[in-house]
Amino acid sequence: MSDDLKEMFWDRLEDTRAGMLSADGAPAVPMSHHADDDSGTIWFITAKTTDLAKAAARPVPAQFLVSSSDESLYARIDGTLDAVTDRMMLDEIWSVFAGAWFEDGKDDPDIQLLRFAPREAEVWATGGSVKFLYEIAKANMTDEKPDAGEHGTIRF
Repeated sequence: MSDDLKEMFWDRLEDTRAGMLSADGAPAVPMSHHADDDSGTIWFITAKTTDLAKAAARPVPAQFLVSSSDESLYARIDGTLDAVTDRMMLDEIWSVFAGAWFEDGKDDPDIQLLRFAPREAEVWATGGSVKFLYEIAKANMTDEKPDAGEHGTIRF
């Protein structure tokens, strides 16, 4: 698939607030993320006692699902999730949202950083709801299929 779709994916993912993360037996749960397109990694902050953190004690297959109408991005991302200790990365991605979950802030002993290494993603990057409605109306008037935006598979 084109490099344009890959670039569009990372740009839109950076502005997306959350998705559903699952891993090797741990059910999907909503998680905020930090997309690092330079390293091709998606980071998460969770508690050590969560099913995700326990599953990721060793690298395991995982899936991150994104559905953002604000960014017109829909994706199913397959890869590997593992629990890591990286204070510099934690400092970089820490936010007030993460702070709301941990009493002792970044120094809370229950914090677990998760690294998600995408392997492949099926991506739909649309033009937004107004463009979609226009395309549906046009398709009904012309009997042509609507242009729903970019769709394809990205390999990392």
